[in-house]
Amino acid sequence: MQLQEILYTTQLQAVHGSTAVDVTVVAIDSRNIKPGAVFVAVKGGTDGHRFIDNAVQSGAVAVVCETLPETMRDDVVYVQVADTAAAAGIMAHNFYQQPSARLQLVGVTGTNGKTTIATLLYQLFSGLGFTCGLVSTVQNRIGGDTLEATHTTPDPVSLNALLGQMVDKGCSYAFMEVSSHAIHQRRIAGLQFAGGIFSNITHDHLDYHKTFDEYIRVKKAFFDQLPKEAFALTNVDDKRGMVMVQNTRASVKTYSLKASSDVKGKILDNNIMGLHMMVDEQEVHFRLIGEFNAYNLLAAYGAAVCLGQEKVTVLQALSVLNGAAGRFEYLIAPKSNVIGIVDYAHTPDALLNVLATIKKLRKGFEQVITVVGCGGNRDKTKRPVMAEVACEYSDKVIFTSDNPRNEDPQEIIKEMEAGVPAGSRRKCISIADRREAIKTAVSLANPSDIILVAGKGHETYQEVNGVRNHFDDREVVREVFELLEK
Repeated sequence: MQLQEILYTTQLQAVHGSTAVDVTVVAIDSRNIKPGAVFVAVKGGTDGHRFIDNAVQSGAVAVVCETLPETMRDDVVYVQVADTAAAAGIMAHNFYQQPSARLQLVGVTGTNGKTTIATLLYQLFSGLGFTCGLVSTVQNRIGGDTLEATHTTPDPVSLNALLGQMVDKGCSYAFMEVSSHAIHQRRIAGLQFAGGIFSNITHDHLDYHKTFDEYIRVKKAFFDQLPKEAFALTNVDDKRGMVMVQNTRASVKTYSLKASSDVKGKILDNNIMGLHMMVDEQEVHFRLIGEFNAYNLLAAYGAAVCLGQEKVTVLQALSVLNGAAGRFEYLIAPKSNVIGIVDYAHTPDALLNVLATIKKLRKGFEQVITVVGCGGNRDKTKRPVMAEVACEYSDKVIFTSDNPRNEDPQEIIKEMEAGVPAGSRRKCISIADRREAIKTAVSLANPSDIILVAGKGHETYQEVNGVRNHFDDREVVREVFELLEK
């Protein structure tokens, strides 16, 4: 493909050389340069402008940058743009034949619920007979094939390549999580969305966005950019639900359990067997548990209706789905009937939602024992809040390691302990070794007690000092159940 075609709709400021040159690949990493590549010098954690010479020496025939280098070679085309991050997304979209325009792409954003909503939609439309794609924290899927997910939202080149594969495999729909990082870093620039969904917003990623107002502004930018042909489905029970869509050109639709909305749900019963709900005057039983999942189900249902699917058919299909791995996934010890619940809850609000759901599931005097940690090199402000929430809703709490990354696990735990109310200190234990923490929780449990292991959910690793070691909370809970019940 020629460079001039790849640059279509980018905002050019200056061009040195002819854009009628053939290009073999779009690259934002100089290590991925092949002969005939165009290198886009994106300013991110590392400024790509520093690697322009490396890219040219490796065979790049064109360079797209915000600041032109002092010395330019005659055999290389140099293109100056205002924003290379945005240009990278648009160029990748053009290079891969605009894949998002050749299927129905729906993005899901918000603090909590993104993975479950996107996964439910993928499962739902697959069950309705469509070939679908999924881009999520847990996994990427193309039809029935599963690909490993390394980021919630991939970089723009990888993302468009993935969407291109979905088109080639005959996908009619694709459902993807849209993280705040991806919006801010322009990873979704150039994509054409058929719809966007807002779940909720609470304090998260303040290590990156610095302020909550900035975090809200970034999330809102996704809806600001939706075309008028798209739908924008928002949770109006969240106090910022309508803020998200106040400037969108898309058709606004709403869902709720409490407020008046286009898609209205009501919980009739919530127990370990699932949710019994009324949705748009239809009574239905779902396998998922908890009020937070009621919202996720309403979001998936509302989006399916916005995409033209018949209401009763959608509800029937949703009623048999299990949702995403590591989201309120429970195991039961065969002899003692101790319930182990593994959940990805890694924010105060998510932890509160899960523990509030567990509280409603209790039938008598069962203890709730919570095992929880906080990730290293991430927002430190939520650490004491996570501890406070765990103490408020649990009978016993064990603070442990999550993914400490490059931080000292003991220091992370100390910062969590600072949030423990004075009256709750006697019910708290700190055990840095996560396996030992889970084992201790099970040993403390009486028959029918409930153990929540929070923070990692679907993850199958623990990152310590830059090294990822195999660790799966679900595996460990099963192993400990078997060990202690022999």
